[in-house]
Amino acid sequence: MIVPPTNVVPVHHAILCSLIMPKQETKKRIEKLKAEINHHRYLYHVLDKEEISDAALDSLKDELFKLEQKYPEFITPDSPTQRVGGKPLTKFKKAEHRVPMLSLADAFFEKDMSDWEERANKRLKEYTPSLIKEEEKRRRVLNSPISKGSTAIAGRGLGYFCELKLDGLALSLRYQNGLFVRGATRGNGKIGEDVTNNLKTIENIPLRLRLPKEKELEKIKIHPSSEYRQKENIKNIINIIKSGVIEVRGEAIMAKKNFSLLNKKYKKIGKAVLANPRNGAAGSIRQLDPKICKERQLDFYVYGLATDFGLETHEQEIALMRLLGFSALKENKLCSNLDAVNAFHHHWEERKEKLPMLIDGVVVKVNNLSLWDKLGIVGKGPRYMIAYKFAAEQATTKVVAVDWQIGRTGTLTPVAVLEPVSVGGVTISHATLHNMDEIKRLKLRIGDTVIIERAGDVIPKVVQVLPKLRDGKEKLILAPKKCPMCGSSVNKVPGEVAYKCINKECYAVTLRRLSHWTAKGAIDIEGLGPKIIEQLVKAGLVNDIADFYTLSIGDLKPLERFADKSAENLITSIAEKKTIDLERFLIGLGIHHVGEESAIMLARKFKISNLNELISYFKNLKIEKLQNLPDIGPIVSQSLHDWFHDEKNINLLKRLEKSGVKIRVSNLKIKKGKLSGKTVVLTGSLNSLTRTEAKAKIRELGGKAVSTVSKNIDMVLAGANPGSKYTKAKELGIKIINEEYLIKITET
Repeated sequence: MIVPPTNVVPVHHAILCSLIMPKQETKKRIEKLKAEINHHRYLYHVLDKEEISDAALDSLKDELFKLEQKYPEFITPDSPTQRVGGKPLTKFKKAEHRVPMLSLADAFFEKDMSDWEERANKRLKEYTPSLIKEEEKRRRVLNSPISKGSTAIAGRGLGYFCELKLDGLALSLRYQNGLFVRGATRGNGKIGEDVTNNLKTIENIPLRLRLPKEKELEKIKIHPSSEYRQKENIKNIINIIKSGVIEVRGEAIMAKKNFSLLNKKYKKIGKAVLANPRNGAAGSIRQLDPKICKERQLDFYVYGLATDFGLETHEQEIALMRLLGFSALKENKLCSNLDAVNAFHHHWEERKEKLPMLIDGVVVKVNNLSLWDKLGIVGKGPRYMIAYKFAAEQATTKVVAVDWQIGRTGTLTPVAVLEPVSVGGVTISHATLHNMDEIKRLKLRIGDTVIIERAGDVIPKVVQVLPKLRDGKEKLILAPKKCPMCGSSVNKVPGEVAYKCINKECYAVTLRRLSHWTAKGAIDIEGLGPKIIEQLVKAGLVNDIADFYTLSIGDLKPLERFADKSAENLITSIAEKKTIDLERFLIGLGIHHVGEESAIMLARKFKISNLNELISYFKNLKIEKLQNLPDIGPIVSQSLHDWFHDEKNINLLKRLEKSGVKIRVSNLKIKKGKLSGKTVVLTGSLNSLTRTEAKAKIRELGGKAVSTVSKNIDMVLAGANPGSKYTKAKELGIKIINEEYLIKITET
């Protein structure tokens, strides 16, 4: 019987609370944040380089913005929150924007959007009477009743226009007398870089504007107060197109397909590959040689007009720009209210991987153009539009402590305790640090500001430390000398990075070992979760996995939360899992270094059908023969040898057999098909398959599922939000497949 230690405080996650930062420390933190953000903005905007992701940079800016809002006396004109972009490169001519290219405020949650709408409505209260009159006139022309609650004039009554937020380079194109005369980057919002020659290589940028017919212009639903005025408006539009100056705004992007093909080409000729499609687009446009831009086959999509055509809505502006010959995303749409906006946002967040280009959110604009001036600008951003971003795959936060968790083999794993932060739509407060070697590689200290990542890899991890944000109070992370659960000594395993509790009867180790046996990846016993197992251990009913099969209804009924039915159900669940496939049995034993792939390979190789045969076979099997098997090297073979030569383990297997536990020959089917001999990595969320089912299908087709992307793998099976593994596979030119492809080749 194992009794929990009474003289040792169990490991608990730190209960975090928001501490009030002293004013002078806040000022120092603001200065450090500004310097760090400016550094990364310069790398991206001026040198076409990046050291951290956009999501991580957004997280730093968000922290700075919140601190400045709390202490407005620390806001300075040079703060990144008070500017649009970096200075233009000197290698291009400067290009002044007649209408500034503004930056946008960010929203990440539905609450952010409702707050934005509320602020807009509050701003418009002073205009409400005149706006209602304007609305009444407009509705009479449309023969439509004015909607109730017209004080919600900012959007609930007139609607929002929603545009997919492309991940590329913002540009302004100027046309004079219908001809393309200048193209410029955003720059600092007022002055950009003249990149006209490069933009002329983009096929879908018209060199001369198309002149729409009057009937086409009528279809964009211009509704002035009279038919005469409508005709005058149309004539005015045509005159501006023919002889005026027109500026359109949009985004240059590189399609994912073009990015992949170009990287394959670059890899083949030994040229440095592009980091991602966004950098590919930005770097192309900033090349002095237009041939490079042409080679990269960019696209341009419009999202705004900087010329007044007397239109009423932004939807009309987009329709007009289409008539002029510009590409606009067909997915963009008018949403009648904020609920529709949220639905549009969530729809594309789930389906963004299916698009041919990268997007990172939705830009939401008040559709009624007459409200834009009234809503105005706050700081450097307009109130009439907002960037409703998708859940970030990366974010920055602080490491406030390190906990040490104990695994089923006694190995201690460091876990970073974080200031809570939202990543991928989930609030994260802990992230694995794997081992001391990883801590040393990251050069991590307690108190550091770090970048964490979640993405398709469900377990959050620390990917980078930002040492320039240190204030001198950070502490080194040291491996514990005593087990935090039982108080026994902790030793470093010779030849490994692991630290282990030397007490084989450690309470935490026992719980992990028992939970591993009952988990879905192993024996999968329904109703035997970690809490129930701990209850059984504390009651003295279970000490090892064989004890599960000696439990009776009478043992369970006295325990809390167990009535007649629940006790009966659990005993039935255990009995149903007495006959176990060999590969699952080997996985459940939790033999050190023997993972899922090794267990499956052994089950396929050795057609063992009972426990006595298993004991006899592995006790007599030579290490040399074991390590010559595929995927079984010296470390795994030694671990198997040691486990089956430990009498305690042999006695456990004999007790399992005595309790009625049986093993059966593996029934894994292997097809000779398209995945024969292929190695596949899974990443992201799948729709119709679980990860276990996907791995099973890969094996059925003769393939092998592994966890790490390298140049030696053959393909990546990518679902939604695939994360860093997907990105690395793209960089290496590795084939990407989806679950539809996997299902199709399984069925054929």
